[in-house]
Amino acid sequence: MKRKITFSTHLLNGLTVLLAAFWLFPLVITLFMSVRPANSAITNGNILLECTTRGLETAQPGDLNLFGCILTPSNYQQAWSLAPWGLHYQNSLIFVFGTLIVQVFTVTLAGYAFARMQFRGRELLLNLILLQLMIPAGILLVQNYSTINGLGLFNTHWALMLPYWGSAFGVLLLRQTFREIPYELEEAARIDGANVFEVLRYVYVPLSIPAYVAFALVSISSHWNEFLWPLIITNSDAVRPLTLGLNKLIKTADQGALYSLLMAGTILVITPLVIMFMLFQRRFIESFASSGIK
Repeated sequence: MKRKITFSTHLLNGLTVLLAAFWLFPLVITLFMSVRPANSAITNGNILLECTTRGLETAQPGDLNLFGCILTPSNYQQAWSLAPWGLHYQNSLIFVFGTLIVQVFTVTLAGYAFARMQFRGRELLLNLILLQLMIPAGILLVQNYSTINGLGLFNTHWALMLPYWGSAFGVLLLRQTFREIPYELEEAARIDGANVFEVLRYVYVPLSIPAYVAFALVSISSHWNEFLWPLIITNSDAVRPLTLGLNKLIKTADQGALYSLLMAGTILVITPLVIMFMLFQRRFIESFASSGIK
C-alpha cells in the first residue's frame, strides 16, 4: 500500500532542504571565491565571481570564461607555492591518526569499564569525566603548555597529540554502545574461557564498528581543524599542521590578505574532510541512532 504524503511531510522536507542550503552556503561562497581573480576586489561584479567588463579585459592566460565571468584556477597553483603543503599534510596526518589510534584504546577500555564493570564510585567517576565536555579547551592551555614544556616535548608531534589521548565524548559513545550489546554474548565468551581483552576483541568491538566510525569522524575532523593548540606548542613548519599553513596566505600583499588565495588554501585544507564524510556519512548517522545519543 502506497503511503500518503501529507502536507506536514512536505513542509518538513522543505525545511530540511532550506537548512541544508543554509549550511552549504559558506562552502559555496568559499568555492566560488577560490576561482576569483586574485587582484580583483570583491566589490567588482558580485561577491562570488568577477563578471565585469574590467574583469574580461584583465583576464590572464589559462583563465576560463563562464557566461562572461572569469574563473582563475591558477589561484590553487599560487596558493600551493606559498606554503610547504606536502609537509603540512604529513604533519596533520600524523597528528590526527596518531591521536585517534591511542584514543581508540583508551575509550574502548573506559567505555567497557563504565558499561559492564561494577566498582565503587563508578557513577561519580563517570560524571567527573563527562565534565570535560563542559570545560572550554582554552581554559587548559596554560596547564597543558606547562606540562608539555616540562616534559621537554615542545615543538614535537608528541606535544600535539598528548593532550587529546583521552576523550570524554568517546567514553560516553562507547559506553552507550556497549550497553546495547546483549550481556549473554559476553557470558558465552566467558564460559569458553575468554578473558576481558578477548571479550572486547571478539564480542564488543566487532559489534560496535558504526560507533567507532562515528567517533573516528568526529575525532579526525576536530583535530584536523585544530588551530590554537598547534599555534602555541609549535614554532616550525617541520611540525605545524595544515591550519597553520593557512597563515602564510593571510598577508600575501601589501594591502593585506588576497581572499581568493586564502579561499583556495581553505579548499585545499577541507577537501579531505568533505570526501571522508561523504564516504562514511551513513555509518556516522547509524551509530548515533543505535547508541541512543541525541
